Amino acid sequence: MTDRGGPRWGRGRTALLAFAVVTALAAGGVWLGQTSDRASAVDAAPKTSAAVQDVKEDSKPSDGLPTVRDCGIGAPEVKPRVITLTCTDVGMVATEISWKKYGAKDALGVGVVQVEKTAGGAETDAGFPATFRLYGPKRVDGGLAFTGLEVTYEGSTPLGDTTEMYNLA
Repeated sequence: MTDRGGPRWGRGRTALLAFAVVTALAAGGVWLGQTSDRASAVDAAPKTSAAVQDVKEDSKPSDGLPTVRDCGIGAPEVKPRVITLTCTDVGMVATEISWKKYGAKDALGVGVVQVEKTAGGAETDAGFPATFRLYGPKRVDGGLAFTGLEVTYEGSTPLGDTTEMYNLA
């Protein structure tokens, strides 16, 4: 009877070792397989305060078109790609704006509203696709500037309203 105990223990150790090796290889494969997913997730992650510092396209005033002054005090820009919506905390920022129409009376564009929230002490970012309409051009500090921004969300919204209005002047 003593002779049989050794081989059983050896087979059990071998099976356990084989299980551990297969599990480690599988876990490593899954982890490595998700590397590109994690990298793309980081690239696609919403950016709020950081979005304000994005490289902005050349925005020199041209042909007398109204400009946008970020938070009513920023440098005047024509066709801005980023507009800060909540100036006090930079918690909501319109980003990736692509202007479909940019005229003397109004402008229409699409983009994403990035929202930075604090939930239970942890900061989280979320992006909400939206349509943007600039309106109300007026003379501000010697130049023509849009004074209002209407944001219409395409689906879920950060504050529960489908349309929000912002004063830009």
